[in-house]
Amino acid sequence: MAESKTAMASDSETYATVTNDPKNVQELTIYVQGLLQNIQDKFQNMSDQILTRIDEMGNRIDDLEKNIGDLMTQAGVEGSIQEK
Repeated sequence: MAESKTAMASDSETYATVTNDPKNVQELTIYVQGLLQNIQDKFQNMSDQILTRIDEMGNRIDDLEKNIGDLMTQAGVEGSIQEK
């Protein structure tokens, strides 16, 4: 960490720049806490996106099942798949 490193946070956060090695345990602790918080925020964002996509996929599956049921009703094949 001898060179200047920039840890970029999410767009809504500011940039944290570390220009030198941490001089003591407190600086190192603060730096590591910042990195861990950044990782946690990114993980939470990804988790939220995955859950949103799963919900959307569930809604699409429900719509697809309804449409298939409607098509079966129109074709006069009611219940034949469910009986098998």
